[in-house]
Amino acid sequence: TAVHALTLGLPGYLEGVAEVLKLEAQKDAKGKALIKYFSVPCKPTKTNGGRTRNYPHHAPDKWEDYKAYNRQDIVVEREIRRKLERFPVPAHEWRLWALDQQINDRGVRLDPVLVRQALACDEQYEVRLLQEAREITGLDNPNSLQQLKGWLADRGLETPDGLSKEYMPVLLDAAPDDEARRVLGLRQEMGKTSVDKYNAMARTICADDRARGLLQFCGANRTWRWAGRLIQVQNLPKNEIEDDLALARETLRNGDFEMLELMFGAPPFVLSQLIRTAFIPSSGCRFIVSDFSAIEARVIAWLADEHWVLDVFRGHGKIYEATAAQMFGIPFETIVKGHENYRYRAPGKVAVLACGFQGGPNAMENMDKKKEIPPEEYPVHVKKWRNANPNIVKLWYATEKAAVKAVQEKTTVKLKHGVQYRYESGVLFADLPSGRSLAYVNPRIKPDPNFGKDGIVFDGMDQVKKKWMSHRTYGGRLVENLVQAIARDCLAESLMRLDAEGYKIVMHVHDEAVLDVPIGTGSVEHVTEIMSRSIDWAPGLPLKAAGFECDFYQKD
Repeated sequence: TAVHALTLGLPGYLEGVAEVLKLEAQKDAKGKALIKYFSVPCKPTKTNGGRTRNYPHHAPDKWEDYKAYNRQDIVVEREIRRKLERFPVPAHEWRLWALDQQINDRGVRLDPVLVRQALACDEQYEVRLLQEAREITGLDNPNSLQQLKGWLADRGLETPDGLSKEYMPVLLDAAPDDEARRVLGLRQEMGKTSVDKYNAMARTICADDRARGLLQFCGANRTWRWAGRLIQVQNLPKNEIEDDLALARETLRNGDFEMLELMFGAPPFVLSQLIRTAFIPSSGCRFIVSDFSAIEARVIAWLADEHWVLDVFRGHGKIYEATAAQMFGIPFETIVKGHENYRYRAPGKVAVLACGFQGGPNAMENMDKKKEIPPEEYPVHVKKWRNANPNIVKLWYATEKAAVKAVQEKTTVKLKHGVQYRYESGVLFADLPSGRSLAYVNPRIKPDPNFGKDGIVFDGMDQVKKKWMSHRTYGGRLVENLVQAIARDCLAESLMRLDAEGYKIVMHVHDEAVLDVPIGTGSVEHVTEIMSRSIDWAPGLPLKAAGFECDFYQKD
């Protein structure tokens, strides 16, 4: 029922779905307290006779309430299922869900030694920083915001806005002396020592050293992409230590924290770099990691019939260089290191990453991670990219027009490549070529004050606020949903094919699959060939995958 609700853009928990659907039967609000009483170990006290578990005979009235609460859950679940039955989930998605359950139940092996040593290293480093801060300030607890603000004020540095990281650069500049500057630096460093992922690993690891249940099917319910759970594998730091990653890993495992810091830098940085390496293959196996190359750029070009982009992907695949050549009217072959035209590659790359979903100068700025482009040039580059990709620009407006018409006229409007917008029973569906549909609940047309025209508003879960609320959407955002959903379906197709070929999938992250493969069987070439195969429902979409083998998880 939860998965069915997620496929329709509804909340993934019982109480939320019941409220949104305005069911007569609602979840019993007393449940949380009863679950805590009967299903969570209790603290032994004199009053409870030193017991660690509450049984029915300890509180018969509460037990009757608990049984009634569970019965009510079943009533609500049945009512939800009855309401959702008219919007069935495609059979092939239930087969995919079954594979997802196998992957989650199989789990992925963790290195318990590395996890323990990472936590020990962090603890030792924090103690060291705190001790130095105590010695400089004379404070009992330099971590106390109130105490530290008072100490800084005594030295002539007022901190009315607090000591949060966004104000730290200004405070460091304004520090009256070296001691104040060092204490602020220590505060900043202590704020970086986050080992949340390692703590999550320590909580999650099972008796056989495996972590399970890391992926939520249809967790991103606007597109049905998977979401991370527990350790959040969808949100892992990239590896900046490359050549010496194995050495850094081994140094941490050996507990030589001093050498680790000497060779690789401050522990917060090194520990974040080694998070991925805590995932290891089963005994006698190695990981094969394979991911799609520029999958979203391929899908949007296919949807829009941007033929020159598709030709690039069918050929050399250098989309950043090819885009720069189109944008600036320069020969493709001159965009190489050492040539003066190589400077155009950066705006080409940033434009590919930023502009596909109607992004403007702000999107360019967000994607320009290395700050290689002068900000005043962003608007020019956006215009050049749009001029070079006219069919993608047309796709934004055609998609928005189709969705608006479907809602206004309560009808179905077809686009190319098997995509159509369909209004049915108070829901706007975006039918995809794979045979499933995205859902926008309670769609309506409202004036958009920012653009002086009508636009679509719908109800859905806010992924950040975790609340059911209204959302405004537009052409670029609708195209983004389509592209990410189709890219997800391409990965789903590959996961099914890899499983059919006998490969054991232990996890997948965005457009990447991680396989646990016995040494002497399978190959990177075979895996990438499977993932690069064409898909029946997406004729003409050029897919390509690249991969590598490793003895611990990493980003190539």
